[in-house]
Amino acid sequence: MKKTALWCAGLMAALPLSAHAATEISWWHAMTGANAEVVTKIASDFNASQSEYELKPVFKGTYPETLNAGIAAFRAGQAPDIMQVFDVGTGVMMGAKGAIKPVAEVLKEGGQTFDKSQYLAGIVGYYSTPEGEMLSFPYNSSSPILYYNKDIFAKAGLDVDNPPKTWAEVWAAARKIKESGAATCGYTSTWLTWIHTENFAAWNNVSWATNENGLAGVPELKIDGPLFVKHFHELADLAKEGVFVYGGRTSEAKQNFTSGECGILTESSGGLGDIVKSGMNYGIGQLPYDETAAGAPQNTTPGGASLWVMGGKSDEVYKGVAAFFAYLSKTEVQQFLHEQSGYLPVTMAAYEATKASGFYEKNPAREVPILQMSGKPPTENSKGVRAPNLPQLRDIQNEEYEKMLAGQQDAATALKNAAERGNAAIRDLTGG
Repeated sequence: MKKTALWCAGLMAALPLSAHAATEISWWHAMTGANAEVVTKIASDFNASQSEYELKPVFKGTYPETLNAGIAAFRAGQAPDIMQVFDVGTGVMMGAKGAIKPVAEVLKEGGQTFDKSQYLAGIVGYYSTPEGEMLSFPYNSSSPILYYNKDIFAKAGLDVDNPPKTWAEVWAAARKIKESGAATCGYTSTWLTWIHTENFAAWNNVSWATNENGLAGVPELKIDGPLFVKHFHELADLAKEGVFVYGGRTSEAKQNFTSGECGILTESSGGLGDIVKSGMNYGIGQLPYDETAAGAPQNTTPGGASLWVMGGKSDEVYKGVAAFFAYLSKTEVQQFLHEQSGYLPVTMAAYEATKASGFYEKNPAREVPILQMSGKPPTENSKGVRAPNLPQLRDIQNEEYEKMLAGQQDAATALKNAAERGNAAIRDLTGG
């Protein structure tokens, strides 16, 4: 009897716990390496901070793979609660009526205070409607910057404290690195479409497309303009000489740099974690600009990704998502994310706290991506780019760039084909 009574008492004690089990919140993401460790840490700390919700991050592959997996899951009625979508998927998600729930609504309905003015304007603007409603939460915003290997610079006789500021200076330094034997490759770059096309346009204040680069209406690509042709012609020449090594369409080229094969890399500020982990003696510089472009440098535009809340979930799940986003907005959390990953803090408070801590005095180059993005008021050419099928447009551009780098066509032909094929794809989609 005594054993039975004890068993019953234990069962009764357990019932309230099972009745109030934490609501699971699924979060699909595309972070790898050091940035995946940051995701795990943030999720773990959020879960430890309260008992109502359990955030479960799940890695789904590269940015494009995660977007495609999310689309397939939504069609099958199995979408995650939160999905990390890279910047170029913004137009796709905006057009997916019913598939998403605007983050401004989620926060408001979840009883969380949301003041848009507390977030960095350039980042929030990119992920909002023209009327100013924030659609997704900017988790990991980044800006493209230049990294260089100081040991390779020293071997090549280059100034280790003075990174190249213009593309002409990059080309000269890269050639010197290879010719001197300091490294087998002078220069490599991730994301040719984001860095050498979209941000090249913004930083040099030239048009990527009509209608304010698609933010004010259906865009017509202008990427075959003279400054683009000049730039890609010079890049193709470096490839022929073996000075520039192409790594791939997304972030693959980072390995060419961290391995010591290449002395200079242009990459997202969010690539910093893996570069630090490599143990190399590295330096950071601003994204190079073309010295022949009037008014350059202008401002860079945000890359990285934001967190989209999927539609059709329960009120309890949405409350949990709102609680997580409120946690993610905390100054200390944003400061940790910024300092550990190289991504930009999304709130002004986190930026000011980082500055007040003396972090930028000890690491002056770490403020570079923020200053690049916010140094000048954006123009019609530098607010960002948007198209309903931007991932497809990038694929088209990459196909033409790869033919150019393989010596199968010149830069002018590659850009002409990329613009014509891209515009045809936009017309097919919009009925224009």
